Amino acid sequence: MALKNVISISGGKDSTAMLLLALERDAPEMVVVFADTGHEHPETYRYIDYLERATGVAIRRVMPDFSRDFERKRSYIAEHWPEDIRQRAIEALVPTGIPFLDLAMLKGRFPSTKAKFCTEHLKVLPIQQQVDMPLLAAGHDVVSWQGVRRDESPARSRLGEWEELDLGVMAYRPILDWDVERVFAMHRKHGIEPNPLYSQGMSRVGCMPCIHARKQELREIASRFPEEIERVAEWERIVSRAAKRGVATFWAARGEADVSLMRHGIHSAVEWSRTTRGGRQFDLIAATSDGNTECSSVYGLCE
Repeated sequence: MALKNVISISGGKDSTAMLLLALERDAPEMVVVFADTGHEHPETYRYIDYLERATGVAIRRVMPDFSRDFERKRSYIAEHWPEDIRQRAIEALVPTGIPFLDLAMLKGRFPSTKAKFCTEHLKVLPIQQQVDMPLLAAGHDVVSWQGVRRDESPARSRLGEWEELDLGVMAYRPILDWDVERVFAMHRKHGIEPNPLYSQGMSRVGCMPCIHARKQELREIASRFPEEIERVAEWERIVSRAAKRGVATFWAARGEADVSLMRHGIHSAVEWSRTTRGGRQFDLIAATSDGNTECSSVYGLCE
């Protein structure tokens, strides 16, 4: 049986550069996969379609199905939760088919920097279960290409270029030592435009917003894409109805005794993003920038 190169892409700069590198090297038996979290910006979905057309490579879309998990969770709640809240939660626990939202409903909370369960359940496991395992069962060797770089985080700085993963899959990280300039140079070399979100103030283009979004990035999202903020606000209400304590905010309100969507929800976070001096002073410039369409890039793409 042949070796299969499973190349995971997200629509971001690094995984796109990695895909272009694989094409440049004429990597054999490529299986290109996009794990759809259901929490991407529409521009990213369009970009995946663009990459498919521009490179001529078929991109397989995968996403998890949590239907059975919902059945188990409803049964557990019926048997173990206090009577005064169980009916509210059971009625709320109806799968939507949106992986990120469904996972948050099952957990009764949103992922956070201290409980980052989203990557494993929405990206790693679906690719393992729907792509890697069938290939392994068919007798193939599998190499999982991962577009990560050392300078992204302390944890990634300690990774190796090769690593054996579960199931006997080998992880390969070919751009581990690249800097961001080299990443965008690879785009230019092959005539591939970066995801347009990089020219709209975004430093990352995965989930919209990502739990790692910084203050300025959240402000840009609220200014340029208010519909994304409203979507998450609705998700907060949905997840809150399924949560045991009756409230779930997109960003955890750590250290707060009386948490509410009004005081700690995403709208409150947006208001904070429009302040200066540690949140003590309202930023008039930020407050009047709603609907901003000017090019803005932390990577110098507007120069």
